[in-house]
Amino acid sequence: MSTATTHDSTLSTKDPEVAAWLQREDRRQRATLTLIASENHCSAAVREACSSRITDKYAEGYPNRRYYGGCEVADGIEDLARQRAMQLFAGAEDANVQPHSGTTANLAALVALAGPGGRIVGMALKAGGHLSHGHDRSHTGMLFAAKQYGVDASGRIDLDEVRRVVKEHQPKVVIAGGSSYCRNIDYAAFAAIAHEAGAVLLADIAHPAGLVAAGVVPSPVGIADVVTMTTHKTLRGPRGGMILAKKEVAKQIQSAVFPGSQGGPLMHQIAGKAIAFGEALRPEFRDYQRRVKENAAWLAQCLVERGLDIVTGGTDNHIVLVDLRKTDSTGAAIEERALAAGLAVNKNAVPGDPRPPMVTSGLRLGTAAVTTRGFGRDEIAQVAVIIDGLVKGQDPERHRAAVQSLCERFPLP
Repeated sequence: MSTATTHDSTLSTKDPEVAAWLQREDRRQRATLTLIASENHCSAAVREACSSRITDKYAEGYPNRRYYGGCEVADGIEDLARQRAMQLFAGAEDANVQPHSGTTANLAALVALAGPGGRIVGMALKAGGHLSHGHDRSHTGMLFAAKQYGVDASGRIDLDEVRRVVKEHQPKVVIAGGSSYCRNIDYAAFAAIAHEAGAVLLADIAHPAGLVAAGVVPSPVGIADVVTMTTHKTLRGPRGGMILAKKEVAKQIQSAVFPGSQGGPLMHQIAGKAIAFGEALRPEFRDYQRRVKENAAWLAQCLVERGLDIVTGGTDNHIVLVDLRKTDSTGAAIEERALAAGLAVNKNAVPGDPRPPMVTSGLRLGTAAVTTRGFGRDEIAQVAVIIDGLVKGQDPERHRAAVQSLCERFPLP
């Protein structure tokens, strides 16, 4: 009997209402193709760790410097996760595995490096950046003096604009990285711009972390002063965050995470991170990431051949950003239609988007989760046909059987 089955059985007896919701989610995931770029399917081993008894343990502090007794196991797990993280990201000098999310990782790093009210520069949300890069609705925009840079007419980062904004604003921290940016980032150029202004470089690789770890896209480790990420996207681990830092700023980062921004770490999630890092150190993980990247490039090509516009014309990572402005559809409308067909996608702003965030003129697609299920070129081509049909207004029911066939042929791990 699997761990999941045992837990379901216990829940069904102890709390049938919650059990029913969890069973419903299990059915939803099994019968849905996840094309949301920020989601993936972690291994059964990661899920087992995340539901383990160590969730009961309070472990405020760091290994061998806890504020509670009985942390011997927590110390061992956290040390293991840190060691594996630094092995996985070659050149990393320090790893903090405690952040609960990518946003809390960014917030802690910015407090450490810029200080309250400090000046920061990041990519604008509508250009492909993230809320936590200084958007005015984020705490990073409220607590820091933030300016943002955009992209050029092709949708690519305009380094001349970055240099201009940094020179004018004189920030303490420059952020390189995005939430819906499809192309490789020149981290060395960003570092040069930051250091010319006396700033440090923070590289946010929340999305391409797994691709970076596998060496199939450029790495900022050793170039950026600090690297933040999530562990649940391409890295295929549990939900959570992590910060890699150069030794000269590692102590500041540690203090900003604890006691600065959060209390006790989620030890069950850190155990899951340790497992995911171990999985990512295996040769098959590199092959998986290569296929994620190839599938994204093929999806972009298939959609372009069917007449859809793709921001930047293609992709270097796992993200494909569809520009719907030449169609009669919005991102919100396609998200709803796709779900009816059995595809989970998400509406997303495109550069210069005139529509509000809950509507948008774009569709963000990602290939990490379907590649985990085993998709290759043939399956990706089928997905492209379905997406194209939905954009053109076809009835979602027309595609439901094809989606279900793919789900059955490629079950969840």
